[in-house]
Amino acid sequence: MLTTDAHFLLTLHHTHADELRAEADSARLARVATRRSRRNPAQAARRHHRDAASRSPAAR
Repeated sequence: MLTTDAHFLLTLHHTHADELRAEADSARLARVATRRSRRNPAQAARRHHRDAASRSPAAR
């Protein structure tokens, strides 16, 4: 049976809004991950090595 209960409609609206927000977050995360994967792996490895060296106690 259909109902026009305000609480039910509000819950339905919030659920749908949460689903849309989750889809947008997922799409945003996919774009960021895709963008990062296009970077040059050799350049990323050099950057990682340089950052690790600057954090090591021997470098101080």
